[in-house]
Amino acid sequence: MSRRPTPAEQNPPLRNRPVPRPLALGVALACAGLPWAALAQSPEAPALRTSPFLQEAIPADVRTQLPVFVRGDRISGQADVSALIEGDAELRRGDTVIHADRVDYQLPEDLVRARGQVRINRAGNVYEGTELDLRVEAFEGFFSDARYRFLRTAAHGDATRIDFIDRDRAVVHNATYTTCERGDETSWQPDWVLRAATIRIDNEEQVGSAENAVLEFKGVSLLPIPQISFPLSDKRKSGLLPPTVGLDSRSGLEYAQPYYWNIAPNRDATFNAAVMSKRGVSLGGEFRYLERDYSGQISTDVLPNDNLRDRMRWNFAAQHKGVIETAQGGVGLNLNLYRVSDDDYWRDFRRATQPLRQRLLPGDAMLSWAGSDMTARLRALKWQTLQDPLAPIVPPYDRMPQLQWRYAPTQLGGGLDASLELDTTRFEAARERTLQPNAQRSYALAQISRPFLAPGGFVTPRLQLHSSQYQFDGPLANGERSASRSLPTFSLDSGLVFEREAQYLGRHFLQTLEPRAFYTYTPFRDQRLLPVYDTAANDFNFATIYTENAFGGNDRIADNNLLTLGVTTRLLNPATGAEAARFGVAQRLRFADQNVTLPNGAPVSERLSDLLLGAGIQWVPQWGLDATVQYNPKTNTSMRSTVGARYTPGNYRTVSAAYRLQRGTSEQVDMGWQWPLNDLWGDKGQDLGPGRGQGGGRWYSVGRLNFSLQDRKLVDTVVGLEYDGCCWIGRVVLERLQSSVISANTRLLFQLEFVGFSRLSLGANPLDTLKRNVPRYQYLREQVSTPSRFSQYD
Repeated sequence: MSRRPTPAEQNPPLRNRPVPRPLALGVALACAGLPWAALAQSPEAPALRTSPFLQEAIPADVRTQLPVFVRGDRISGQADVSALIEGDAELRRGDTVIHADRVDYQLPEDLVRARGQVRINRAGNVYEGTELDLRVEAFEGFFSDARYRFLRTAAHGDATRIDFIDRDRAVVHNATYTTCERGDETSWQPDWVLRAATIRIDNEEQVGSAENAVLEFKGVSLLPIPQISFPLSDKRKSGLLPPTVGLDSRSGLEYAQPYYWNIAPNRDATFNAAVMSKRGVSLGGEFRYLERDYSGQISTDVLPNDNLRDRMRWNFAAQHKGVIETAQGGVGLNLNLYRVSDDDYWRDFRRATQPLRQRLLPGDAMLSWAGSDMTARLRALKWQTLQDPLAPIVPPYDRMPQLQWRYAPTQLGGGLDASLELDTTRFEAARERTLQPNAQRSYALAQISRPFLAPGGFVTPRLQLHSSQYQFDGPLANGERSASRSLPTFSLDSGLVFEREAQYLGRHFLQTLEPRAFYTYTPFRDQRLLPVYDTAANDFNFATIYTENAFGGNDRIADNNLLTLGVTTRLLNPATGAEAARFGVAQRLRFADQNVTLPNGAPVSERLSDLLLGAGIQWVPQWGLDATVQYNPKTNTSMRSTVGARYTPGNYRTVSAAYRLQRGTSEQVDMGWQWPLNDLWGDKGQDLGPGRGQGGGRWYSVGRLNFSLQDRKLVDTVVGLEYDGCCWIGRVVLERLQSSVISANTRLLFQLEFVGFSRLSLGANPLDTLKRNVPRYQYLREQVSTPSRFSQYD
């Protein structure tokens, strides 16, 4: 930036005038065409304007008006024609800075000829060499014997010549490309490097491409590459993605080659061809779209002839979400469809997406409408059930279709809340599986409540009426083909909130005491003959213990005359309100037996339910504990217990453990972790990510183990090692997941990632497996923010 010249500096003649180094002269060359002498003698300094931030990108209309600043040991030239800067010369315009031993600047052509130790910093991208010819504003020219470094990816390399096409494009000849941090020693060699006859850089598209290239790793040539493109940022680009080579216990050796098509900023597609040594060749693809009012994706994969099963295998998945606003309200369409060719697909193809590895696959379509106080929806749901002869499951009922309307006025008056819900659903399923007839069920649910709220508590009385009508395709056990049922329910929910200042273990808290009482009454109606279409018992937890019905769904309404009592206490940070600890207890007191049950269920006659205990502690951000226990006071045993703890002291350091018990059914221990192994031998140096670090590499252990105490065996196993070598990351993961009662699927996954360039995978992508199975797993190089050009400002 220029400064106001002193009188002593104004007196010497301009030509060949020496400038003392501590007082380097800045000359504005593009200020209204004034002669240099006039500029040097101007009593006014350039006006400075305050700015709340530094602009990463200079607007195009501003760029053309920017002045050029030069400085050096000696400056000579002719006003508005040329300037010669010698001795530690510098020319600066906007986000372009040129350093050299000698700079010759021709103003009419905007041409710089720099010789000697030349260095360019262009918006954070740095180029160094011996000879430069460049049109500054257009950024057209060439650089000989150059070295370069890109800001966004930290990639760098050498070249015999760099041709600058314009501000966004360049061609690098006889080039190297790597993201490995350059060492100080002269014999330094990068761990990986791409050597190419030509590398083309396109900063506008954020894509680089190399021709006649060879990729080297640890001094060994991995593979020749006639042509390859690679990202210069996280921006998407069309082209071949890295291939995947895998070893699967069911499909044998696998090779998959994906191709990515960046159709538009809001649309893309991926095509995939795979060869499996035991099964054959498969073809697949995925299409994604994102619009203002809707979004979705469609994918499919086809194996024309499976050599192991001797038949065609395929999958299809489609999801769509959309809402279109109209004058009468929002109209939405949601689709969620998954289908596969046969019952064994989920077991044979574990590399498929997670929903396709389930045994219950939905085909769900819903058209909805939402107004100010009313909503309506039309839904069709058809399940595909994948059966296992050793572990058969009862298929759920299809809804073909379901029509629902709901009215909830927002301005009822008198502090009242009310709603009315009408629903009619056609339930269909194969009777030989369900052993009960298909039916058309209609119901109406009306409720009204009056919440009384105060700072220290609340009371909410509620009255609801549930009326149902059934029309069956076949007779029930009593010979009837229709049934109806109407039941009222009354509930009274109440609670108090007490607060006090407290101190525990030297910390100050706001402690609450929150007692709660919930009473509900529903009379008995005999519902034994009614089939069950969408109903199951509610889980016994803190969310359901304060509800009116013991069942979820509409085929059973429990006869209740019970009172639920509970109390919760919390420790809150008085400054932030963050919860440091929570403890709760609740229990039901039943005044009469519950005689309404699910088929083959027994009436509930116990006057006192199991005791529900819960705790959650996060005393410090690094530690966390959650526990829920269902305790039977008569037998002094816990019927169900879940205890989980985690320790996360920093990035890439997390350990979690959980114990789960369901008495008589299962008892499991689950443990997951990600931790630097270097810590074990005392090397607690700074991790290399997020971002980029320097120095030696670090080993990380990562995994998750699920062990069945009841069966005394590992159910699911994912264990792996990661190595961060600064500019490359290696991963090895062994995955063994239970696929049925007696079988499991085992895969070995390996990945070599060249940071800022590409990933080569053996097996499916290990990152998908680690993120899906390891709680709180962090990718080693998750970029926190885009680097600023001012981080390399000079």
